[in-house]
Amino acid sequence: MKYSDDGTQYHIGLKEGDVGEYVILPGDPKRCAKIAAYFEDAKLVADRREFTTYTGFLNGEKVSVTSTGIGGPSASIALEELVKVGAKYFIRVGTCGGMDTDVKSGDLVIATGAIRMEGTTKEYAPIEFPAVADYDIVTALINSAKKLQMSYHVGVVECKDSFYGQHNPEIMPVSYELMNKWDAWLKLGCLASEMESAALFVVGSYLRVKVGSIFLVVANQEREKLGMENPVVHDTDSAIKTAVEAIKMLIR
Repeated sequence: MKYSDDGTQYHIGLKEGDVGEYVILPGDPKRCAKIAAYFEDAKLVADRREFTTYTGFLNGEKVSVTSTGIGGPSASIALEELVKVGAKYFIRVGTCGGMDTDVKSGDLVIATGAIRMEGTTKEYAPIEFPAVADYDIVTALINSAKKLQMSYHVGVVECKDSFYGQHNPEIMPVSYELMNKWDAWLKLGCLASEMESAALFVVGSYLRVKVGSIFLVVANQEREKLGMENPVVHDTDSAIKTAVEAIKMLIR
């Protein structure tokens, strides 16, 4: 679906040539300018709905940042339309809530895969198909985190559609299902909970593009339950720096 005859995409407001092959995907539109500050000669190229895009350069290569909004539906729209205008490599940079008690506030989590506890991917793939990050992007994120001496974890994350279903499952009509499954994810070593990666990984598999994710851990509700140290951290700069360095590695 096109917004106009020149190939401008309906939702993101971009056409071919507006973005580079490498794109960082935050959820929050307000985070785009912060990320674009790491680019050379960055310019705002589109701002429509929850989708804000800046394009600039890293190591001489055109790169972009596009916000996706909250959740799988809008993230999948952004990915589909970005691929149509020429993007090929994607790193989601966002926030998450820690689950495993070793995952502390302020740490970074690099996702190798995502639990499909959401609805978007069911319209792309049978539930048996895994939501898996691209190996090259995961490797670049790990090498970047090591180079920058970040505190990081690598593994599976959980993706859901209901923020309050995670934080207040006991008040939901389906509390029995939410609480039982959460307990299962913990027993399986799930690192953290967020809302977009499952959709991005499955849609990326379908479209044959490379997608990875890195998150700042805002806090950990399991540590909170156990009375462990659990400050709330909001500064995403460590995740942004790691993603930017990872893209430079991919370009090289």
